[in-house]
Amino acid sequence: MTVDVLRRPASAERRARVAVAVLFFTNGALFANLLPRYPQIKADLGIGNAAYGLAVAAFPAGAIAAGLAAGVVIRRMGSARAAVAGTLLTGAGILVAGLADSVVLFAAALFLAGAMDAVTDVAQNAHGLRVQRRYGRSIINSFHAIWSIGAVAGGSMAAAAIALDLPRGQHLTISAVVFAVAACVALRFCLPGPETEPETAVDAVAAGVADTGSAPDPAAKSGADSRGQGQSRRPTPGRRTAYVLGALVLIATAGTLVEDAGNSWAALYLSGSLSASVTLAASGYIALVGAQFVGRIIGDRLVDRFGQRTVARTGGLIVVAGMGLALAVPTVPGTILGFAAAGFGVATLVPAAMHEADELPGLKPGSGLAIVSWLMRLGFLLSPPVVGLVADAASLRVGLLVVPFAGLLVLLLAGVLQPGRR
Repeated sequence: MTVDVLRRPASAERRARVAVAVLFFTNGALFANLLPRYPQIKADLGIGNAAYGLAVAAFPAGAIAAGLAAGVVIRRMGSARAAVAGTLLTGAGILVAGLADSVVLFAAALFLAGAMDAVTDVAQNAHGLRVQRRYGRSIINSFHAIWSIGAVAGGSMAAAAIALDLPRGQHLTISAVVFAVAACVALRFCLPGPETEPETAVDAVAAGVADTGSAPDPAAKSGADSRGQGQSRRPTPGRRTAYVLGALVLIATAGTLVEDAGNSWAALYLSGSLSASVTLAASGYIALVGAQFVGRIIGDRLVDRFGQRTVARTGGLIVVAGMGLALAVPTVPGTILGFAAAGFGVATLVPAAMHEADELPGLKPGSGLAIVSWLMRLGFLLSPPVVGLVADAASLRVGLLVVPFAGLLVLLLAGVLQPGRR
């Protein structure tokens, strides 16, 4: 253990940590303010489930399109400025989407918001990693937990605005302004100076991740340290590595499928298929991200004790049982609990897949991590139109079977994850 690990962080570093936490909070809250408004927007635009699914898929499509450009933006602007600029433009895109009077404008605004959200996501993670290196210990998971708090806060704000009959324009304008101000204030306390620091194995991993739009699991740091600079060449990847990498992509994608079900369909299913009030319908998404936050808070301790394989399998079982029962016996309370079970079950999947991918033999440091991060975005892109098409052909209840299917996929593939210590 080095002196850097033992020393207490300076006041500037503690302020920077709070600033990054604010950026994660605003990122989670901004989009969450729009999601409970989806049923009203769909009704006002007069579109079917398939058209709606294609329209909301514009958000992840924008994120995929901008993913590779995020690294360039960060290098030119700096991670903190890029994160704040992305926050401002994300808020603007969400506001336009909320006020859109046509499907084309709605989709275009979501595409812009998704692209800017991707830049923000990469930039805030990159700056969070700068702060983490100053701390000399893992703190990145705490930022992602705060993102979940922001998502719950944003969803609650939207539910309150709906309950008060606040027009969408006023509600989303308030949201955009409040979080823009918060991001700009946070910028003042972010770390100054250039993005690059003395090159280490850990920095190489972080730099590679920043260019591809993902945040590494903290355990990747220890893995990079253990490799050392003398072991930069790994064995040539074989069939086993390719199989494991493919399984990890599917595990991470399963997590994104469940998240998207809460993002795009929870409020619509509760208000439409189950006739819940628009205010109560917002609870489905809030329950999912709230339970996901709890899973992230306790996830590290569970993994340390039982191993990632057992935690993932248990989570997959919770998703299958919780959401499967909610769909088999549809009630409003049961469905809200089902979305909560789904969020809790997938809480650790994406970090687990990223960590395992970064440790695969035969791949350069950061390569497996980048592949998983890039391909798992397909879950957000493909899920809305697929569920929408199934909903139009059968019902939204049938379309939401994608959630227990994702849990089943995790149960089948979790064997590639690390077992517990014996």
